[in-house]
Amino acid sequence: MGAAAVPMVAFGGLGAVGTYSNITSVFHRSATALGVVAAGEGATLVLALTLVGLTMLGQSSPVAVRIGLWTLPAVASLVGAAVAETVTEAVVFAVTPMAMCVSAEGMGLLARRIVVYLTGVDAEAQRRNAAVMQRLAYHRARAANHPDEDARNDSELESWKLAKKVGAGDALLGDNLIDVQRQRMTDGADAALAGMFALPVTPPAHGVTAAPAPLAVEGTDEGGVTPPVTEEDTQVTPDLETVPAEPVTPVTPPAEAPVTLEEIATVAGVPTPVAGEPLSDVQLVVVLRHLRYSDDPPLSYRQAVAAFREAGFVGGEQRVRRAWGSLMSHEESDA
Repeated sequence: MGAAAVPMVAFGGLGAVGTYSNITSVFHRSATALGVVAAGEGATLVLALTLVGLTMLGQSSPVAVRIGLWTLPAVASLVGAAVAETVTEAVVFAVTPMAMCVSAEGMGLLARRIVVYLTGVDAEAQRRNAAVMQRLAYHRARAANHPDEDARNDSELESWKLAKKVGAGDALLGDNLIDVQRQRMTDGADAALAGMFALPVTPPAHGVTAAPAPLAVEGTDEGGVTPPVTEEDTQVTPDLETVPAEPVTPVTPPAEAPVTLEEIATVAGVPTPVAGEPLSDVQLVVVLRHLRYSDDPPLSYRQAVAAFREAGFVGGEQRVRRAWGSLMSHEESDA
């Protein structure tokens, strides 16, 4: 930042020297020339430093600062053009103060790009989008509820104009949308491959399981049928004892208790993650593993992140994505 700002400040200073020389050649008084330089290039330098300072702090610049960066050099240009004695001098005097304007805008833009690269936050884009969304919300409400039909129509048209500006110039929004679409494509490909490579379930013969053969009981026929009743007695085997029914073992085993977050954290050797508190990388993997297998089938990345946010856990998007990648790599290695 400092290396790039040196030539910008140097050219801005040269512009100030040129303005001073131009005004001195006309008025022949250094005090007057210094006043013009202070009102033009000097004030522009102050606003430029304010812009750079606010940008480095991650804050958006007030509108007055942005307007002043162009207004003050423009005033100095008009003064130079007005005091010039010839057309050629007027053109030169008018162009000279703009060097400070370009230098100030260049430093502000460079500082902004550096902050966005290091922090991932574009305060200026957020300010613009917030202003657009506020106006859009107002006009949508006005278009729906205003008693005057003309006012409703005007707000309806203004809403569509504002809709084109939502997210304009926000590189982070574009990256996030690409991530969302990439995850959707991943989920779709996963579902397609699962359908292609899933093994079919072979049904039993004729679709019906054969019934077991009846057990033979003393005093019965081989087929397990009780002899018929005779005329002399009620039954051929009157003293046949009743065979007690054997306990039936259930076919489906009882469901296993789900693994808790505390148990996963214990196995990983880390403290149990707590919602609302900063988490280490290992704790992020523990939470995502717990959320992924809290349902059947396991949750996808988007579903797990939604559950992660809903549960109140704290973690940046990049850290959560790296933790998910680590979890997936462990699953592939285990497989």
